[in-house]
Amino acid sequence: MTSSTLASKWRGDSERMVRLLFEMARFHAPSTIFIDEIDSLAGQRGGASEHEASRRVKSELLVQMDGISTSSTADGGAAEEGAGLKTVTVLAATNFPWDLDEALRRRLEKRIYIPLPEPGDIRALLDINLKELTLEEGVDLDALAAKMATGGFSGADVTNLCRDAAMMPMRRRIKGLNRDQIKNLPRDATADLPIAQEDLDEALKRIHSSVSAGDIAKHQQWLSEFGAV
Repeated sequence: MTSSTLASKWRGDSERMVRLLFEMARFHAPSTIFIDEIDSLAGQRGGASEHEASRRVKSELLVQMDGISTSSTADGGAAEEGAGLKTVTVLAATNFPWDLDEALRRRLEKRIYIPLPEPGDIRALLDINLKELTLEEGVDLDALAAKMATGGFSGADVTNLCRDAAMMPMRRRIKGLNRDQIKNLPRDATADLPIAQEDLDEALKRIHSSVSAGDIAKHQQWLSEFGAV
């Protein structure tokens, strides 16, 4: 889920949705609640720009997280004799861990930094993004992955590069044509155009890493202070 999932224009609705979310997780336990971009939902409290409704949602989230470590198999939370306990896990992701509220940070027992992908990881991402496209013979994805790894590419950067490379054959096909000529091209003239090594190399020149050395250093500094693996 994301913060927009819990947004409501009605007073008190967002807090009720947080409570309902955790009640459903307890009912279906063992279960996992994944909150993406949690910094947008549970940033630091007490700021001058913080709205009262946002503060109430954070408070409800903290209260619910305090009571989800285990859930009994019996209805209503009353443990039957011999009944096992089922776990509800909260998993959250953020690119700005330093913006999280301190109380929430304490409740997230494990705080793990996921670094940029290694060459093998990038190769796997290339395979995923290019699996439905046609590649020319001789395309070397291993060499491309090695270049991207040294350039500090993130997973999103890999996806952007593949999208740009996928458009290269089309750009070559319509180069020099006017609007009417492009419009009158038969559909099969632009279908299944193969991607060449030159297309991937050109895309690598056009797409740059979105992660700076300063960003990495800031994450590593936060990890050294608050990381818990």
